[in-house]
Amino acid sequence: MTGPREQTWIAAAREGDQGAFEELVRLYEKRVLALTQRMCKNPEDAAEAAQEAFFAAWRGLKNFRGDSSFSTWIYRLASNACVDLLRREGKQQAAVSLDDGELNLEVPSAAASPQEETERRELREQIEEGLRALPPEYRAALVLREIQQLRYDEIGEALGVDIGTVKSRINRGRKKLRIFLLERGNFSPPPPSKETGKEGRS
Repeated sequence: MTGPREQTWIAAAREGDQGAFEELVRLYEKRVLALTQRMCKNPEDAAEAAQEAFFAAWRGLKNFRGDSSFSTWIYRLASNACVDLLRREGKQQAAVSLDDGELNLEVPSAAASPQEETERRELREQIEEGLRALPPEYRAALVLREIQQLRYDEIGEALGVDIGTVKSRINRGRKKLRIFLLERGNFSPPPPSKETGKEGRS
C-alpha cells in the first residue's frame, strides 16, 4: 500500500520536482533491478531496462492518475522495457529462480553435501535453459508471480492484460518448463490433487 510519504513524493514529482522523483527512484530501484535481472540474463541489459523504466516513469508521471499503485505501474514499465529489449536484440535469455513449490522441484536443503550442491546447480542451469526458450510475455508473467509475488490482478495491471491471460501465460509457461525438466529426468510430476489445488490460487 502506498504510504503518505510516497504519495507526497508522487504528487511533487508530477509537478516536476526532480528531488521528489529521485526519492521514488531510491525507494524502488532495488525492486525494479531485481525484476529486470531475472528477465535479462545479461547484467548490462538489466541495468539498461531498469534505467529505461525510470526514464519512462519520469516522462509519463504527469499522466499517472493513480488507478493502480505506483509499484504496479513501475513494474509494468520495467516489464515492457525488458520485453522490448529482448525483442529488439532477438534475445531469448532469462535467469529466473521459480518458486520450488509451484514446480515441485526436488531441490536439496540449505545444508547440502558437495554432491547435492552440484545437483542443485545443474537443476538451476536446466531451469534457466528451459526459460530461455519461453516467449518474453510468459517470462514476464512468471517473474512477477514467482519472484515479485504479485497477485494475478496485479500482474494483469502490470502487463496490461486481463486475469485470464495472466493465468494462461503462467500455466503454459510452467507446463513448458515441466516438460523440459521431465525430458531431462530432473523433475517429478506432482500428484493430480496437489496440482488441482494450486491452479485455483490467486
